[in-house]
Amino acid sequence: MANALARETSPYLLQHRDNPVDWLPWGEEALRRARENDRPLLVSIGYSACHWCHIMERESFEDPDTAALMNDLFVCVKVDREERPDVDALYMEAVQTMTGHGGWPLNVFVTPEQVPFYGGTYFPPEPRQGMPSWRQVLAAVAEAWQTRNDEIRTTGQRMAERLRGGALLVPSDEPMTEAALDAAVAVLRSAFDSVNGGWGRAPKFPAASVIEFLLRRGERQMSLYTLRAMASGGMYDQVGGGFARYSVDATWTVPHFEKMLYDNALLARAYVHGWQVSGDAVLRRTAEETLDWALREMRAPEGGFYSALDADSEGIEGKFYVWSLAELRDALGDDADAAIAWFGASAQGNFEGSNVLESRGPEPDGAVRSRVRARLLEARAARVRPGLDDKRLAAWNGLMIGALAEAGAVLDRPDFVAAARDAAAFVLDRMRTPEGRLLRTFNAGEARLNGYLEDHAFMLEALLDLYEATFEERWFVAAREIADTIVARFADPENGGFFSTSDDHEALVARRKDIDDAPIPSGGSAAAFGLLRLAALTGEGSYEARALGQIRLLSEIAPRHPAGFGHMLQAMDFSLSPTREVALAGEPPGVAALASVVREAFRPHLVLAGGPGEGFSSAVPLMEGRAPVDGRAAAYVCERFACRRPVTGADELRALLDAA
Repeated sequence: MANALARETSPYLLQHRDNPVDWLPWGEEALRRARENDRPLLVSIGYSACHWCHIMERESFEDPDTAALMNDLFVCVKVDREERPDVDALYMEAVQTMTGHGGWPLNVFVTPEQVPFYGGTYFPPEPRQGMPSWRQVLAAVAEAWQTRNDEIRTTGQRMAERLRGGALLVPSDEPMTEAALDAAVAVLRSAFDSVNGGWGRAPKFPAASVIEFLLRRGERQMSLYTLRAMASGGMYDQVGGGFARYSVDATWTVPHFEKMLYDNALLARAYVHGWQVSGDAVLRRTAEETLDWALREMRAPEGGFYSALDADSEGIEGKFYVWSLAELRDALGDDADAAIAWFGASAQGNFEGSNVLESRGPEPDGAVRSRVRARLLEARAARVRPGLDDKRLAAWNGLMIGALAEAGAVLDRPDFVAAARDAAAFVLDRMRTPEGRLLRTFNAGEARLNGYLEDHAFMLEALLDLYEATFEERWFVAAREIADTIVARFADPENGGFFSTSDDHEALVARRKDIDDAPIPSGGSAAAFGLLRLAALTGEGSYEARALGQIRLLSEIAPRHPAGFGHMLQAMDFSLSPTREVALAGEPPGVAALASVVREAFRPHLVLAGGPGEGFSSAVPLMEGRAPVDGRAAAYVCERFACRRPVTGADELRALLDAA
C-alpha cells in the first residue's frame, strides 16, 4: 500500500511512495507526530537524479525489515532538496558541522523541536569500508535518544544558533574597492588548473559564475581556456548538447551523467559571453547546442522547463550516453573512422569498457560533423531514456529564461527569445498565487509551496533580461513587482541583506541567509545584482541601497574566497564600475539596428531600454523624455541618468560605447 508520499507532486517523493517505510512529507503532520510521541524525526533528503539516493532506496528503504525498524523508532520524513532548499540547507550545514562532509542522500536525525543531533550521507545495508550499516545507525541513534535525551536537547540549542548561517553576518564598514576584486582574480589564478582548465581536483564542477566574474574583469586566459576545455571533454554531451553536472576526473572526461537545468542555463550564458569576447565559433556553437538541447528535451508543453535528467537508465549509470566501437560503426557507416578519431574512441573505452565521447581529435568538416551527430542522436533515441524530473521550479526556470533571452538577442535566435517569453508567461500565469506571490514548484497541473528568495531573485534577473531582449514593458513591470516583494518580504531591517525565506514562511529551527554561489548563485547575490540593474533602469536609489546592504555582508569575505562567491563578485563589480544606461527611441526597425550594436560585444556594465519614445507613455523611467531625432531612431548613452547628445548612426553609437 502506498504511503503518504502518493499525494505529492515531486518526482523524487513519488519514487518513494511504494516503500514500506511510512514516509511523510516535511510539514506539520510529521512534526505533530514527533511532538506527541516524543520521537525523533528521521529526515532523509535527496533528489530524483541522485545516483546514491537510488542505491540506498533499493538497499534499505525497500527492505521490509529495515523499514519496520525505521517505522518503529522514528517519524520518517522524505524531503526533495530541490523543492525544499530551506530544509536541505539547514540540515546539510548541520551534518557538515558534525562530520566534516556532506552530500546526498542526506540522512539526519532531528528532535521534535527540529534540532538536528546526528546525521550522515549514504549508509550501506551491511558494515563496509569503515561505515556502519544503516540498521546499526538506526539502533544506536534510538538508544541515544532513550538514554541521553536531556543531553541531546541541551546540546541542540547551540547547534540551532549556528544554523542561522549567513544571518549571523554583520555588514562591513570598509569601503568596497577595485583592489579587492583584483585580489579575487589573483586568488583564482593561484588555484587554476593550467593543464585541464577549471579549479580544484576531481571531482571537478563547472564554475559558471566564476568564469562570468573573470570575463567581467577582462580576464581572458583562465576563463576562455576553461570554456574550451569543458566543451571538448565528455562532460559535454557531444551528441545531443548540454552538460552533465560534473566530471568525476580532473580532465572533464567522464561525467556524473545527470543533467541539471540550472547548470545548462548558467553555462550557456557563459559560453555566449565567451564567444562575444573571443569570436571563437566553438564557444558560440556550444551555447547554441546547449540551449537547443534544453528546448528539445527539457521543455514542458506549457512552456516551462523540467528540472533534471537522471544519470541512470535501466539501473546503470551512463548507459544512455556511452558507446562501443561496434555501436559507432553500425550507426555511422562510412563516417565512422573520421568520427572515431574525432571522439577519441577506442576498443577499451574510457568508462567501464565503453566510450564517453570527447572532442579532442581532428574535427570533421561541418557537414560531416552535423551528419554524425544526427545519426548518433537518432540511434540514441531508440535506447531507454534516463528518468526525467518533470517538476518545474520557478528559480531554475528563471535561470533558463535569462539565458534564452540574452542568447536569443545576441545570437539572433528568435526561437530562443520566443521560448523565454513562453516560459516567463508560464511562471507568471501558473506559478503565482491570486495575490501575485511566486510559488516554488509546479507539477501535475498544480503549483505549490511558497517561493523562496532565489525564486524571486532569479526571476527578477530573468525578467530584466527578457525586457532588454524584447523591449516589451510587461516584463519590466513584472520585474519591478517582484523586486518590491523581495524588499517587503525578505529584507533584513537590522543587518541588511535578505533572508532565504519570506517573513510569512513556516517557522523552522532557524531563519537563514544562504550566501554561497556554488553550484548556483545564492538568492542574496541574485537579489543584489537584480536590484542594482533595476536601480540603473529606474533611478530609484532605494533599490541600490538594498543591494548594497547585501553586498556589505560579503564585501570582505567574497574576494578572499572567490570560488564560492562568483555571482556576488559580479554584483560587486557592477556596483563599482561606471554603469552606462542606454535608451533607444524610435520605430522598431531602427531601434533593433541600434540594439544590435549594443549586443555585438560583451558589455557587462550596461543596462538597455528601448521603445517608441516621445509621445508614448513608458513604464521604464530611463525612457522618459527620449525621442527619435529627425525621424530616425536615436540612442541616448547615459551615466546616472545624465545623457550625452543622442546619436542615430551605428558607428557613432559604437564609438560612444567603446570609449573608456
